[in-house]
Amino acid sequence: MSDATAQSAPRKKSLMQSLEIDTRMLGMIGAFFLVCIVFNVLTDGRFLTPRNIFNLTIQTVSVAIMATGMVFVIVTRHIDLSVGAILAACSALMAMTQVRWLPGTMGLEIGHWAIPWIAIAAGVALGALIGAFNGWLVGYQGIPAFIVTLGGFLVWRNVGWYQTNGQTIGPLDDTFMTFGGINGTLGGTTSWAIGIAAAVVAVALIFKSRSTKMKHDFPVKPLWAEASLAAIIVAAILGFIAILTNYAVPERVVARDPAKYGCEVAEGCAPVYGLPISVLLLIAIATVMTIIARRTRFGRYIFATGGNPDAAQLSGINTRMLTVKIFALMGVLCAIAAVVASSRLANHSNDLGTLDELRVIAAAVIGGTALSGGVGTIYGAILGALIMQSLQSGMAMVGVDAPLQNIVVGGVLVVAVWLDIQYRKRTGAK
Repeated sequence: MSDATAQSAPRKKSLMQSLEIDTRMLGMIGAFFLVCIVFNVLTDGRFLTPRNIFNLTIQTVSVAIMATGMVFVIVTRHIDLSVGAILAACSALMAMTQVRWLPGTMGLEIGHWAIPWIAIAAGVALGALIGAFNGWLVGYQGIPAFIVTLGGFLVWRNVGWYQTNGQTIGPLDDTFMTFGGINGTLGGTTSWAIGIAAAVVAVALIFKSRSTKMKHDFPVKPLWAEASLAAIIVAAILGFIAILTNYAVPERVVARDPAKYGCEVAEGCAPVYGLPISVLLLIAIATVMTIIARRTRFGRYIFATGGNPDAAQLSGINTRMLTVKIFALMGVLCAIAAVVASSRLANHSNDLGTLDELRVIAAAVIGGTALSGGVGTIYGAILGALIMQSLQSGMAMVGVDAPLQNIVVGGVLVVAVWLDIQYRKRTGAK
């Protein structure tokens, strides 16, 4: 074979190149499994039980929801240090609305169907207003986001404190608490139905994308690579459902109200918790945020502004209004996270959301969002939140003191940023 023929011959792709897998994401998944295995060994097999995995997922949801919004904030080269405080302020408003104000001032009976929805609407509105105000200060007044949100870190938590006069407010409405995890699950049959439907949709989307690329003469992965990816995704979805549906409701809980679980008597009744509504909510939010990031003009503007703010402004993008919208969206997600966090605890307490700023930013950065802007993924942020929660949950099970847990979390954040810098230097990424 001549030199010219050898040079023109296509290179044989490696397995990783054929699958087109993001090596950074693969490393994160590997790190997550390593954390799980280490803590499972240290806890004598208790870490990877269905019960602990169920608890781990519902504990991750509120931080993961906020992390999806933090991706947009950091991508546009800003930061939001007030997310935990906004969560607390929104939680306080929702708790007071459903426990004190609507039953007292408005005269609605406790348990009225409208109470939780009015409370949630009020909380989301407050979150949007606070976020839009932060965005206006940053975008139109030119105050650095670090300063604006650092001030918000001090302001909004204490606004929440004044709403409740420093009291713990509860118990919250029963319908409201279904968003908290263990108080709102779908059971075995519905969970499997949703899991199978999700697996079918995932496979259909993979092959629809392949068909669309072929139709427009774009390069595609080998068919075996597409099939392998589809098999991995299906296994992950159904495996997750299998784990959750293996967590049985304790007999003492069933005995309190057998009818709630579709049984006449407690004896012989063996229901399972299944998929939590809060996790379903996270999946819905992640889907919407991914669509926004990849399929909408708003999303394209976010990444264009993060990549080069000056060029984005010169091209006609209203970067100031874009900043307002991003922070308003962040505020809405903080309010939704407040619903999940407070309903999981069945009450509002004034320390709700403490240090969530660190966890949310760490989740986004560990998930691959570049602090220099322009780069970030929603699924990466959720995986980052899961890694952070796994670390904290594992350390708590091992018996590590809370101060040392925070030291580890802070150290992981610094190391994650350092690894991201090294990765981008080696790959030539921005």
